[in-house]
Amino acid sequence: MQTVRVVGVHGIGQSKTSQHQLTADWGRALKRGIDSLPDVTACVASLEVPHWTALMARGTDRLGPEDDLFGESVPMDPAEEEFVAEVFADLVRPEDVVFAETQPLATLGPPKLWSPRLTRLAMAYDRRRPGGGVQFMVRRMREVRYYLTKPALAAEVRAFIRDGFTPDAAVVIGHSLGSVIAYDLLRHKEVGAAGTGSALHTLVTCGSPLGIPAVRRLMGITDGTPLQLAPHIRWVNVFDPDDFITGGAGLSAVARELTEAQVDNGIGDPHSALRYLRSVPVARAVAGGRP
Repeated sequence: MQTVRVVGVHGIGQSKTSQHQLTADWGRALKRGIDSLPDVTACVASLEVPHWTALMARGTDRLGPEDDLFGESVPMDPAEEEFVAEVFADLVRPEDVVFAETQPLATLGPPKLWSPRLTRLAMAYDRRRPGGGVQFMVRRMREVRYYLTKPALAAEVRAFIRDGFTPDAAVVIGHSLGSVIAYDLLRHKEVGAAGTGSALHTLVTCGSPLGIPAVRRLMGITDGTPLQLAPHIRWVNVFDPDDFITGGAGLSAVARELTEAQVDNGIGDPHSALRYLRSVPVARAVAGGRP
């Protein structure tokens, strides 16, 4: 039986769990996907998911209510609000903006702490992608920005995750902000560099915000510069068109040498890591074969 060593990189929002629980939950979901593949030779994924969220809790293993930096009652500073507005501006259509300008500010019902400009852009995005996910999107983008604007924290997070890579680690799976972290680890050759004896050959990204221009700009990637990995690393991206964090699109328009697959994670939580992990494209990327 084939055993594939996998490292998972989770996103923010995992403060109420642990490394043991994350690894168990991700492992069960991934096994379910692999077991559903009738044309793949028996495969077992040996998985580890480093719980890097703990690094944001000032040395504790969990974040308490007082540590919630992104709650609705916590106002955004000007730079933070500008980034979130830029994200929405990247994703909305001109006609959505025009429509939002004609609506009362109370229509969307967002927190009153938001500025009129951000509220209008949020309304425009809600019109394009209705479903009540605007506040979820704002929270997640605040989290993304926090990570990307804290270099010391980002380096600590990457180092912590890097310790989870053994020489035989063959696949890395990044979900949500975890896909940004995993991509950074690879593009900066902190893991999987050619000629180092590393077995790493595949990056799988799920529910990734890398398709949003504002996110790439904050990473120092200028507009028009394609995302790319070393030639020996295969990149598989999986997205649900109803996933708010992806902007409803994949990465094929902004990345080179990318294999992409669209999935349906259902209406309950299309951004769910576990739903992505049990999907056929992710299972195939781990077990082998075409996504």
